[in-house]
Amino acid sequence: MTDLIDEKAAARKSAFARRKVAHDKREPGASDHLKAILARYRGMPMSGYLPIRTEIDPLPAMAEAAAHGTVGVPVIPGPDMPLKFAKWTPDIELVEGTFGASVPAHPDFFEPELVIVPLVAFDALGGRLGYGGGFFDRTLELLRSRRPTLAIGFAYDEQEADAIPLEPTDQPLDMLVTQSRVLNFTR
Repeated sequence: MTDLIDEKAAARKSAFARRKVAHDKREPGASDHLKAILARYRGMPMSGYLPIRTEIDPLPAMAEAAAHGTVGVPVIPGPDMPLKFAKWTPDIELVEGTFGASVPAHPDFFEPELVIVPLVAFDALGGRLGYGGGFFDRTLELLRSRRPTLAIGFAYDEQEADAIPLEPTDQPLDMLVTQSRVLNFTR
C-alpha cells in the first residue's frame, strides 16, 4: 500500500503544478461545456462545488442550473464520513466550512442524482485523483448504492494524466468536462 500512497502523492504534486498554471491563465467561458451538459439534466437534483484554491470554477454553470431545479454544494460533516449536500443558490448566505470551502449558513440537505466532482487529476479512462480524503469516493459509493448517480468530473485540460494510480475504493467518473471538451466513459 505504501507504493500506491507514494504514487498518488507524486501524481498529486505534479497535477497541482499543472492545475496552477491552467488556473493562472484562466480563459473566459471555461464552464461553457459544463453548462451545456447540465442543460441536458434540467430538473434533476444535482450538486456542484464552491471552488477553492486553483479549482476550475463551476459557479456560472451551477447558477444557470439553479434557475431550473435544485442545486447543492457538499458539506463535510466529519472525518471519514460521506459528504452531505446542502441546497445552494447564487445569493445564499455562506460561511466558512471545513478545509476553507464555503458552505450555506443554514443548510437544507438533500440527495443529488448528479454530482459535479472537483479533482486534482484525471485520465482518459475516467480515473480521478482527489485530495486524498476519500470524501467523494465514500459519498459516490453511498449514493450509487441507493440509485443511479452520475459523477461528472470538472477540470482544466492540463489536469489530464496518462494514468491515475487507483485503488478498489476509488469511484469512477461517468463523464469528464474541461474548458475544451467532454469525455464520456462507458461502463
